[in-house]
Amino acid sequence: MQGKREIPDAVLEAVIVLIALGIAFAAAIAGWAVGRGHKQTVTVTVGTTAASPTSTVVDPRVAAGAHDFATFACAQCHGDHGRGGVSPDVPALTTVAASLTPAQLRTIIDHGLGESANPQKPYMPVWRGVVSQHQVSDLIAYLRAGLPAVPTAEPVTVPTNQGAAVAGAALYVRYGCINCHGPNGLGGVPNPQSPDKTIPPLSGAAFRSQFNTDQKIIDVIRSGSVIGKAPIVSMPHWGGIIPPAQLAALVAYLKTLS
Repeated sequence: MQGKREIPDAVLEAVIVLIALGIAFAAAIAGWAVGRGHKQTVTVTVGTTAASPTSTVVDPRVAAGAHDFATFACAQCHGDHGRGGVSPDVPALTTVAASLTPAQLRTIIDHGLGESANPQKPYMPVWRGVVSQHQVSDLIAYLRAGLPAVPTAEPVTVPTNQGAAVAGAALYVRYGCINCHGPNGLGGVPNPQSPDKTIPPLSGAAFRSQFNTDQKIIDVIRSGSVIGKAPIVSMPHWGGIIPPAQLAALVAYLKTLS
């Protein structure tokens, strides 16, 4: 049986150095890989589904326009993300940016559009004075971007099985009534070129005296108050857009206001 052979100290030192270098190299590779993963571009998730997530970067002005689109109830006439389908009298907006210039889009938003003489047909209101020029620019940017889905830029949800007045309060926001007539119908939004210089409130003794029946309230919602030229803000024709059950819910809510 042979005796143990001793390994020279120089060889042991060389082996130790090689092992140390190998560990350091492996650590460097791992650190590089982790660092590379953390340096990837941060994106905003838009229009995701559980089955096929898609991420893209959203221009801030496009995102602001998407929120304005929801706030001013554009989807209630032009359809979800401007796809139409609400009324045959209201066009889809998915291809409008390709056929109209930004100046033409601004004119339509500011001055309204539609058949003003027929209260049974929808009429886009005169938004100038309510929608700021900066917001109009954002809306145009959103339209020209193809109306992409933007997280949280969706119309308010209308509760069910909680009574007509509760549904009506949500519809008051969903249809943009709050933008002109104020929270709780208190008014206060300027309309300088109109006879009374302001958009009228939907609460108080004067309103209840003039609109003292449910049908009178429904009639004015359907017919609107179309004047047709800026800067006098006009109320749209909601005829052909808001279904009867929702009109009744809106009336139920307005009757709760003092």
